[in-house]
Amino acid sequence: MPPKNDKLETMRHSATHLLAAAVLELYPDTKLGVGPVVENGFYYDFEFSKPVGLDAFPKIEKRMREIIKRNEEFRREEMPIDQAIEFFKGFKQKFKVSLLEDLKKRGTTAVNADESQEVDVKKPDKASIYRTGKFVDLCRGPHVNTTREIGSFKLTKVAGAYWRGDEKNEQLTRIYGVAFLKDSELVDHLKMLEEAERRDHRKLGQELDLFTFSDLVGAGLPLFTARGAFLRRALEEFVVSLQEPLGYDRVWIPHIAKSDLYKTSGHWDKFEDDLFHVRSKKTDAEFVLKPMNCPHHTQIYASHPRSYRDLPFTTAEVTSVYRDENTGQLQGLSRVRSITQDDLHVFCTPDQVEKEIKKIVGVVKKFYKAFKMPLRATLSTHDPKNKKDYLGDNKVWVDAEKILSDILKAEGKDFAVNPGEAAFYGPKIDFIAKDAIGRDWQLATVQLDFNLPERFNLLYTDKDGKEKRPVMIHRAVLGSVERFLGVLIEHFAGAFPVWLSPIQVAVLPVGNGHIKFAKIVKNVLAEQGIRVELDDANETVGKKVRRAEKQKTPYVLVLGDKETKGLNTKTFGKKKLTVRVRGKKDMVEMTGKKFLERVLDEIKKYK
Repeated sequence: MPPKNDKLETMRHSATHLLAAAVLELYPDTKLGVGPVVENGFYYDFEFSKPVGLDAFPKIEKRMREIIKRNEEFRREEMPIDQAIEFFKGFKQKFKVSLLEDLKKRGTTAVNADESQEVDVKKPDKASIYRTGKFVDLCRGPHVNTTREIGSFKLTKVAGAYWRGDEKNEQLTRIYGVAFLKDSELVDHLKMLEEAERRDHRKLGQELDLFTFSDLVGAGLPLFTARGAFLRRALEEFVVSLQEPLGYDRVWIPHIAKSDLYKTSGHWDKFEDDLFHVRSKKTDAEFVLKPMNCPHHTQIYASHPRSYRDLPFTTAEVTSVYRDENTGQLQGLSRVRSITQDDLHVFCTPDQVEKEIKKIVGVVKKFYKAFKMPLRATLSTHDPKNKKDYLGDNKVWVDAEKILSDILKAEGKDFAVNPGEAAFYGPKIDFIAKDAIGRDWQLATVQLDFNLPERFNLLYTDKDGKEKRPVMIHRAVLGSVERFLGVLIEHFAGAFPVWLSPIQVAVLPVGNGHIKFAKIVKNVLAEQGIRVELDDANETVGKKVRRAEKQKTPYVLVLGDKETKGLNTKTFGKKKLTVRVRGKKDMVEMTGKKFLERVLDEIKKYK
C-alpha cells in the first residue's frame, strides 16, 4: 500500500458522515449501519424501508453538496454508554444501539461502530459521538473541522452486505464512494475506474472463452476451458523455467490430510472456520482438504535424517489448496475456493538464508519483468501488542525481521514497513506489482519461518555433530494462479503478448476453395511451434475477421485468390501474405518468411 495520507484519510472519514447525513435527510426512517474508510474512498451500510439503488445517487450527491455549502461543524462529544444507548433508541437506530450494548458488555475496544469507533479501556463507560448539524453518529474521529473541508467525491456503486458480515443477520445496502483532495485526482480516478470496468476479467474471461462457473460445481470453483488451461500451464511453466536452473526439486503431495497435521502446525487454531472437513466411512480419523502446502512439505523433510550437507533442501510444486470462503466474498478469479499455488519451501541453515532469499527475489524480478509490471517491496512484520496472533517468542520475530530488512536494504531501494501484516508464523517480504492502469496488486511473497521447524521438531546434524533446527523459507511468485490470471487479463485487457496468447495466428480462408491452402499455411506455422487456428466456417471473411478480433488474436492471415495462387509448402516463404496485426486498422503485406521471423521473434522476446 502507498504511504498513508492522514489528511486524506480524515477527509474520507468525514465523507462517510456526510453521506449518512444526506441519506437521513432524504430517507428519514433509514437505519444506519457502519461506515469505514476503504482504499480510495469510503462506504456506509444502510437499512432502507424501500429499495434505494444507483438511480438515487444524483439526488444523494446533490444533498451532500448542499450540506457542504452549509459549512456545518464536526463536533465531538463523550457520552456515558447507558445514555448513548437511550439516545440512539430515541432515534430508532437499532444497529447503533446493538453496537453500544455489545460495547458495554465487552468493556473493550473490540467492538466498533464505523470500523474506527473506540472507547478508552480505562473509561469503558464512555462512548464517543460526533455531531454534524442535526446528524449524529458513533465515531472516534478524527474529522475535518467543517463540511466545507471535504474535497472532491463521487458515489460509485451499491452492493448488499449482511450486518456484521453474518448472513444470519439483516441484509443492508452498502453505498460506496470515492474521495480525493483535488478535482483533478477524482477525474483521473474515475477514468481509471471506467477503464478497469472495460478490462474486468470476469467479462473478458467469458468473451475470450477462458473460464466459466457452474452452479452444479459450486461457487468459487472455476472451470478452465482449453484456452484458459493453456494460460495456466504457460504461467506455471514460465515459473518452473526460471527456478529449475537454481536446483529446486519438485515434489507431489495429496489434497487431503489428517487434522492432526494442521493442529501441529498451528493452522487449525488460526483457520478452523476456513477449512473444508472430510469424513471417511472407513476410519474415525478426521481429514480436511489441504488449505496450504507447507505442513505437508515439512513431512517430506522429516522423512529422513538430514545433515548440513543436505541443505538447502527444497520442495517445489504447483498444486491446489482449498479454503471455505464466505459466498459473499467470492469474486471471479480474484477470490475463489480452489486456489492453485506455485509453492516453494526451502529448508536451510541460518547462514544460508540471505543467499536463498536473494535467489528467490531474482526469480520474482525476472518473472514480472516479462509482463512489464513494475515492482516495489514491502516488509510485513508482527504486531508486538498482539502476541497471541503469532507463533513463537518475540526474539525469534525480531531476528527474522532484521534478516529480511537487511536483505531489502542491500537491494538499495526504499521499502515500506507494515506492522501487523506478517503471516502468523513469520515476517515476509511482499512484492507489489503495478498494472497497466496504475493499480497496485500484492502478488509475490517471501516468508521467513523459524516456527514451523520448531513445531514439527525438524532437525539437521551440523558440522560439529550437534542437532540444530533448520530455517524454513516460504515463497510464491504468482501468489495464486487464479488471482494472477485475473490480474493479467485486466493488465493486458485480454490482448496477451504473442508468447502468451492461446492462439497466436488465425488463418482465415476467404471461400471454400481456399481451405486446402489454409491447411498448408496452418501446418507450416504449427511445425515452427506457433499456435494457429484455422477458421473454415462457411461464413463471410468479414465475420471471421471480427471473430478473431474479438478473441484478440495477435495475427490474422486472410487467404484469398491472390495469396493462394501457386501456394504450397515450398513456396510459402516467398509468397506475399495479407496480414492483420492486432490493434492496427489497415492490413499489411509481407512474405511468409518475414511473417514467420516476426512471430517467432515476438515469442522469444519475453525470455
